[in-house]
Amino acid sequence: MQNYVVVQNTYSEFLGLIEKQLEKRDIGFDYYRPFLGQGLPPSVGQFDGLFVLGGASSTLDDEALPYRNDVINLIHLFQKARRPVTGFGLGGLLVAEAAGGFGREDPPYTAGFVTAHKTAAGEGDVLAEAMHGRRLLVLHHGGVDLPDGIEPLLVDDEGRWLAIRPDPLTYGLLFRPEMKPGMIEDILMEDGHNPPPNLPELLGEARMEWHGMQETTDAVVVALVKALGLMQARHKTPVFSLKVE
Repeated sequence: MQNYVVVQNTYSEFLGLIEKQLEKRDIGFDYYRPFLGQGLPPSVGQFDGLFVLGGASSTLDDEALPYRNDVINLIHLFQKARRPVTGFGLGGLLVAEAAGGFGREDPPYTAGFVTAHKTAAGEGDVLAEAMHGRRLLVLHHGGVDLPDGIEPLLVDDEGRWLAIRPDPLTYGLLFRPEMKPGMIEDILMEDGHNPPPNLPELLGEARMEWHGMQETTDAVVVALVKALGLMQARHKTPVFSLKVE
């Protein structure tokens, strides 16, 4: 059975819709919650890959994200071990920074549905092809300017990047395939979450878009399984017990 690390940055934002998709494929996952003071895995040897979830701040907010560098180091560890990495929202921004991008605090928030368009770099990419023309929910704070050499696979109507693939086993996504209306409600209720001011309106729109959101999640997971080999078993470092019977 495969087992993935999931870095969670707020109470409200978890794998959501993606959880059942992974479970039915016999893919397990362990949540790590550094925002509660929990440590991150010191090594990648026991895991098949990494998911980094959304959050309530930009990548530059040291108060809200004091462990930012630890997450970026973890991304690098999984990449060096040639294991899949996927970031959503804030996680996608951190993937972009790990690739050499430059974080910024503006815009204060991005929250809404946009239409995805594949770029020349996205031609033939399984995920970009699957998302082309779909309405996607984007939710994050701040942004990251991509470094030279990293071209977006997907952009919105304004040409802003929605997805990157800095190496064959890594995706950074600013859209949120894991999100469901109940999670948006939880964000609004979570103390200290810093929700975008238009989130109540977005919740109503998400309820109307619910069927399409589920179809998008299905398509994203299928694409990630194909592109990243999420169901592929990877060599894991043996765990030895020091207990003498």
